[in-house]
Amino acid sequence: MKTPGLLRIAYKLLVNDGAKFSALLIGISFAVFLMVQMTSMFAGILDRSSATVSNVGANLWIMDPAVDTVANTIPLPDDLLDAVRSIEGVKYAVPLYSGGGLAHLNDGSYQAVSVLGLDDASLVGRPLLEQGDIRNVFAESGFIVVRDAEFAKLKNPVLGTEFELNDHRAVVVGIARVASGGLFGVPTLYTTYSRAISYLPGSRFTMSYILAEPKSPQAVAGIKAAVGRLGYRALTKADFEQRIADFYRYKTGIGTNIMIMTLISFIVGLSISGQTFYTFILENLEKFGALKAMGAKARELVTMILFQALFTALTGYGIGVGLSALMIALVRRRIPDYAAVVTIGNLLLAFGMVLLIAGISSLVGIRRVLRIEPFEIFRG
Repeated sequence: MKTPGLLRIAYKLLVNDGAKFSALLIGISFAVFLMVQMTSMFAGILDRSSATVSNVGANLWIMDPAVDTVANTIPLPDDLLDAVRSIEGVKYAVPLYSGGGLAHLNDGSYQAVSVLGLDDASLVGRPLLEQGDIRNVFAESGFIVVRDAEFAKLKNPVLGTEFELNDHRAVVVGIARVASGGLFGVPTLYTTYSRAISYLPGSRFTMSYILAEPKSPQAVAGIKAAVGRLGYRALTKADFEQRIADFYRYKTGIGTNIMIMTLISFIVGLSISGQTFYTFILENLEKFGALKAMGAKARELVTMILFQALFTALTGYGIGVGLSALMIALVRRRIPDYAAVVTIGNLLLAFGMVLLIAGISSLVGIRRVLRIEPFEIFRG
């Protein structure tokens, strides 16, 4: 028998029973929806967790070896900056302050903020301004505000807006945009390094990180080794982002919880689709037996079942991904700082698990169909 004809028969058998076909689609779609939703939330968390690293954009970050995330800063001694600058292969090195403060707004409310202090001489790591002049950050009490999902928490300031930061006067001299918003739900301010350490209380040492630029990519390994001999760690931008991601994956409960929820979603989809598909095979067993009596070979029957399982899985996959993307878009309209993003990795993971569901479900049906003998169908 010709394969196209068999596939048409398989398709008609599949969609003929609307209730069974709908149950199959619902089971797989729901499983895909949950898998994509959970992994998208985790991907969003990982993306937001390294937002400062991405936004500053430095090629080399020098830090205390105990630092796991960009928010977990450990102050560095001042003499380390000179030591890094003297390392062969370092083009330049500048300090970066990263800390938190409390802003007292004009309406009397208070808002926690994240403050990044940039090197006064070079402003390495400065954001791209939408409004204002970057040179105004050197003016008295000058601060740049990032327009992101948390911007409204500062009551949507404009150029010239004044507020207090830790009982010091602060003036908005610029409004910037960045590639990624932060994870912890607080607005971000940029200012000079000297102003940051004078406005915000700190310990004996004030540098959070040292940002370095290698003279060439080949110099990175030597710089890392030299910094290591000083008792500190130097990481490239990609390495630091990976370290932050590993922290949230393995050292917090977030990664474990997401993995468990994804596994539960897989089990739900497998149980619903597997049971429903097996019931579908049993109800159409006579039809498969008749095809076998008419000369259909075992491999042709297997092809029919695989086609039915694959067609259902891909259709359910498309519906599930579409529902997840729609929900993320709708939630982001109401909650701008909602941390969820659909990535290629999420889609491939869900696609692989859907194919696994289809394979296991079809395997159960294949074994049952191959054992049937034509005379059993016509005996009655």
